Amino acid sequence: MNKTNYLLAILPLALSLSVQAKSTHDNAVSDELVATQRTELAQNTKNKGFGPQSPRDISSVAGTNTIHFGAAPAYNHMNLCNIHFHKNAEHKGGEFTKYAGNGDGHGYQTGYLYSGKLSVEQRKPLASEVCPGTHNSLQSGDTIEVHYVHSSAQVKPGATLGACLSESIMNPQLRVETQVYVLVNDDNALNFNKLTTVSETKGKYQALNIPNNTGKPVVYSGSTTGPSYNEAGSPLQVTWSVRPEVAKVDIASVAKWCEGNEFKEDHAHGVRNLVTNPELLSPIK
Repeated sequence: MNKTNYLLAILPLALSLSVQAKSTHDNAVSDELVATQRTELAQNTKNKGFGPQSPRDISSVAGTNTIHFGAAPAYNHMNLCNIHFHKNAEHKGGEFTKYAGNGDGHGYQTGYLYSGKLSVEQRKPLASEVCPGTHNSLQSGDTIEVHYVHSSAQVKPGATLGACLSESIMNPQLRVETQVYVLVNDDNALNFNKLTTVSETKGKYQALNIPNNTGKPVVYSGSTTGPSYNEAGSPLQVTWSVRPEVAKVDIASVAKWCEGNEFKEDHAHGVRNLVTNPELLSPIK
């Protein structure tokens, strides 16, 4: 099977919703729809051998999924293959526990927000939208979850998760180093272009400036994420390392990054519903 066919087989297109969304006054779908999506996920994965799923509440260690796989090596022994981000945190915990709401049922306007406080100056909006996409854009005060994706395959950094796979190794180990940021209007805050700088070090591609001062990462076994898996299980096995503290990043530097980067990222991705079914979660040790 060539790489293209392999990707088509394991990265399904987003599923259409199985029920009609009921809107509330703020255009968010109803709690009933989200519950239905979770029921569909449980039914579509039951007794089919799916491994543990992501995202999850990192403050809860409970999980009863019986599929076990070895933890991926430390990220500095792997190749950084992709960097992308989601608007609002996909994971819950640490300093990102404020629920954004149910959103549109397709992964937008949902997820979790920075639960701390920002000054009026930090929240001052820019004159133009940042990283505008079909479904959303960014502004000062917004939360993003950045995924630094690593692969055990001999690959180079590139666009989409396809950059993490290789025809030479069809089942590479995958690790995602995860950092949640809050966007602030402050040029003294962290620079996103520096945070995403990639260089080859000792034969491995590395993101050189992943924060190391945002708390001890919560490491667990899970899967790929994204709203296409709200009702379907993800078949890919991923070792996650999620930092619990939020870092402040200059929104102007994020805007600049979206204008051009080696990952061809120009907008924020949607988020998958938080996985709460114990049968789809690994125990955190």
